[in-house]
Amino acid sequence: MADFTFEITETFGKLPENSNGWAKALNKVSWMGREPKYDLREWSPDSSKMNKGISFTAEELMALRDILNKMDIK
Repeated sequence: MADFTFEITETFGKLPENSNGWAKALNKVSWMGREPKYDLREWSPDSSKMNKGISFTAEELMALRDILNKMDIK
């Protein structure tokens, strides 16, 4: 079985850290040497470990942006 590999190729921003120092971040990540995708998940302080998250193509991320822009957040 191949080793699990990832590379954060770009970081766009982080949300505030929780009490254990982990923070959700929007990054561009290459998983297993594949083309990088936009990725939102929680990362350890040194970005060596991660929790479950979600990856987006550029088209999916733009659709999500449009949905968020239409929301009336209070």
